Amino acid sequence: MSIADPNRVILTGENPFIRLSATDSDNFTTAASFWRIYFCAAGPGHVLYLKSELTENRWRIYSDNIAMARWLQTTVQGMLNAETADTAIPVLDAEFSKSGNPDYFWTETVSTLDEEITLTWYECGDPLLLHTQPNTVPGRRYGLCTVLVPALGARLTRNGVDAAGKPWPRQREGRPFSTCALAFSESWTEER
Repeated sequence: MSIADPNRVILTGENPFIRLSATDSDNFTTAASFWRIYFCAAGPGHVLYLKSELTENRWRIYSDNIAMARWLQTTVQGMLNAETADTAIPVLDAEFSKSGNPDYFWTETVSTLDEEITLTWYECGDPLLLHTQPNTVPGRRYGLCTVLVPALGARLTRNGVDAAGKPWPRQREGRPFSTCALAFSESWTEER
């Protein structure tokens, strides 16, 4: 019996996210999908897909590898959120840095010539390992193996201004989760 996943690995990296809202609902006032990619068809790099009142409720994309950002839009990111699949959204050149210890907090910083965005996760819970095969979840043609660390606290700022809303507790696979999470180990697959 083989222990190797039979599918083709299309990317490996990290994908922490922040979803904030004023009330306990899925009407998010801030949605941020951050990627640190180590391996994919368009090379390594970073990208942040962000929509918030801080961006006039429009999607903004920040990256240090535009080819990778566009590739993600046409594959996994575009599948996860159809609004981000629009390749007409401009990609802003940015630099990326990280700090922290996920036992306490984790911060990702995105810097452009005239913007600084910080994403911070804290009050982290127990990690959850998920593994799905391609096409087993309705609407998801890709498979996923990831370790998700729920964060009951999260903050996003743009040029020193905090995004409104907060994270909300959720359940996932019968375990405590949140609308915000760190995903430090994430691999996506497709059928061969």
